[in-house]
This record gives sequence, C-alpha cells and structure tokens, in this order.
Amino acid sequence: MQAWRLHAPGAPEDVLVLEDVPVPEPGPREVRVRVEAATANFNDIDLLRGRYLTVNPPLPAIPGMEVVGEVDAVGEGVEPEWLGRRVCAVPSGAFGGYADSACAPLAMTFEIPRSFALPDAAALFMPFHLAWQGLHARGHVQAGETVLVHAAAGGVGSAAVQLAKLAGARVIATAGSHDKAHLAAQLGADVAIDYRATDFVAAVLEATDGLGVDVAFDTIGGDVTTQTFRCMAYGGRHLLAGFASGIEAEDEGSIVPRPLLFGNFSLVGVCHSYVDDPVAVRRAAGVNFPSRAQGEILHRELLDHVAAGRLRAVVGLDVPWSELPSALAAMERRETVGRVVIRR
Repeated sequence: MQAWRLHAPGAPEDVLVLEDVPVPEPGPREVRVRVEAATANFNDIDLLRGRYLTVNPPLPAIPGMEVVGEVDAVGEGVEPEWLGRRVCAVPSGAFGGYADSACAPLAMTFEIPRSFALPDAAALFMPFHLAWQGLHARGHVQAGETVLVHAAAGGVGSAAVQLAKLAGARVIATAGSHDKAHLAAQLGADVAIDYRATDFVAAVLEATDGLGVDVAFDTIGGDVTTQTFRCMAYGGRHLLAGFASGIEAEDEGSIVPRPLLFGNFSLVGVCHSYVDDPVAVRRAAGVNFPSRAQGEILHRELLDHVAAGRLRAVVGLDVPWSELPSALAAMERRETVGRVVIRR
C-alpha cells in the first residue's frame, strides 16, 4: 500500500514522502480500516515537527490520527460483524492514518452511517467527542450558563460553540480574525471576539457585566490559559483540552496556584481517549480515561443530532490525497477554518 511517511522532523511539505509500505495487520482488539479519508489535526503537525512527546513514534513513521473508512480485517477478540462496517477511528498510538490502510483499537472505533457523505463524515469524530466530553462529562454545563470558547472557528471550537448552544448556554467565542469571528457568530455564538483586534479578557468581562464565565473551553494553552483565568466566574470550570499554542506546554510548569485559589474556580483536564477497561488502565498507567461504552452513548446521541440538523461539521478545506502536505502547511499557518479533510 502507499503511505505518507516522515523520515526526519520538519515542515509538512519538506518532510512528507509518499512511499510503498507493507499493509498492516490488526493486533488483538484492533480493526484494520481501508481509509476513505483522513482528517488533519494540529497534533499531526506537532508529530511532524518532532515536538510531541506523547505521540513520538520511531522514524520513519506514518502520521495521521483520524480516519474514516471501511473495516476490512479484524484482530483477535473483535467480533467478525465489524467486517464491512464504515467507521471513524483513531489509529493505534494516534498515528498511522495517512495511508491506504490503518489499524485502530476497537475502543477508538465508531460506526459512521453510509448516509453521512464526505467530507462531513470525516469531520465529526474527534472535535465533537472532545467538545462533548469537555462540556458535559467534565464541565457539567447547564442551560443559562455562560460559556467561553477559544479558537471558535477551528474544528473543535466550532463543535464546542454548537454543543454549548444546544445545551442552552450563552456563548462567547474568540477567533483569530474578523472572518473567523463572523463564522463563530453564524454557528450561534452570542458574542464573537476577534482576539487579534481586541483584548479578549476585557471584552469577556464587559459582556458578562464583570462576573466572568461559568465555563471556558480552552484548546490553546500557554498565555491564553493564564489570561483566561481572569475571565472565570466564582465556581467556574476552566476546561483545559489542548495546547494549540505550543504542545511543549503539556510538559512544562506554566501554571501557578495563586490565581486558582483567589479565583475560586476549577481547572479541569479533558482528554479524548476511550479504553475498554478504565480500571485496568488506571492501575497500569495511573491515568483516567472514559470507557468505550461511554463513547458509544455519546456517539449515538451525536449522530442523532447531526441527522436532525441540530449540529453540523465545519469543513474549511477538502482536498485530494496528493495535496496532503500542502493542506497541513495551510493548517499550520492558521489559514484554515473548521476541519481539513484529505480524501484518498
């Protein structure tokens, strides 16, 4: 099969090479997906740049942490009924998706009806699951609360805006240009702020009469996170769900306790990863991940909302397989909105 491979860290257009590689075989509790489309994520760029410690495979490696396609092989412990199903999946180790075929753990594989056409079918999984886990499972958002969403024109941010509105919240959105702020408003944001032109902290406090927000959905990290501390209401929940401003912050000591103590709000971690047995993973690795069963409940509800037109994927770039490196480069330059879908 063919795959886009990385041999040394660098810029997408400089280091990705389309090569012939062996077809992977699924291991225990894995499925093999014949890839219909892959969706770009900022973590793919972090892998390419050699700065992502969590996903740091030996080189040469195949990036790509999200795919849609048909299951054409199953590993030990997977019911044969999965064969032939169309699915969305995160490949094993969160890499390997930029290929004709990719293997994924069943825990991170969910069925996508064939009635869901590309590119939207490839754009739903990670943003809506992550935003849902953050806002509902971790943030416990309630109708009537005020939610701040950063990077609201991006893939995850655009999902968070819609989910918060669906929950009955008032949404304040930030984005990196006038046009991106306008997109956030079209998605339902009650207040949309171009943070490059406006001090977002001052704008948020003005929009809330100085009270601050009940929930902040933050996939940015770095200085944006510490500035957002100033936006939090008493008893608020600041959801830390990513580090788009620099993945290095994931392993650096950048937060001091004083703002949390005096702010009387909660800093809440959010990670999108499902496992078959959360207790076994907790004992082995000391981390807490939700179960696949929880993901299934969420996924069914999500598909119902999409089918009914209450939620929609935002796709800003939909390109053929040959343009994968240039699409990643455009995403890295912050020239895209929503999701970047690359079709085989």
